[in-house]
Amino acid sequence: MIRRRTRTASSPTGPAPARPSAASRKGAERAEAELLAELAGAPEPRPVARRHPSYERIYAVVKRIPAGRVATYGQIAALAGLPGHARQVGYALNKTPAGRALPWHRVLNARGECSLPGSGGDEQRRLLRREGVALSREGRVDLKRFQWRPRGSTP
Repeated sequence: MIRRRTRTASSPTGPAPARPSAASRKGAERAEAELLAELAGAPEPRPVARRHPSYERIYAVVKRIPAGRVATYGQIAALAGLPGHARQVGYALNKTPAGRALPWHRVLNARGECSLPGSGGDEQRRLLRREGVALSREGRVDLKRFQWRPRGSTP
């Protein structure tokens, strides 16, 4: 038979904790309800993005793209020492810290198209046009004409 040990006043761990009274439970519930009501009206805090260590290399390459030129996600990945990791470039651009000056709009997919949906793509096309980058009716950039080719890189 298994005996269950119970705490007593003479127990080395001390007496069993007292149960909260009904009044203290109601007070705690009221305080919790007030806090929840207060938090409901407050803006939700923005989560701190955990960035991959390679993001800084990606940002450094993107920052070098001159106005009037574009680069592809795959090209940025290769120049950042991450060949075959074009999606990681997209993730990095999505996690760009607020207030950081980065010409994100100069990065396109392999077909020369904006990958952002809706108004994000519209904004990207507007910024490219303002820099003199021509887009076709389909919204494509002629990569042979506008693709950035940094010195020392292979064509």
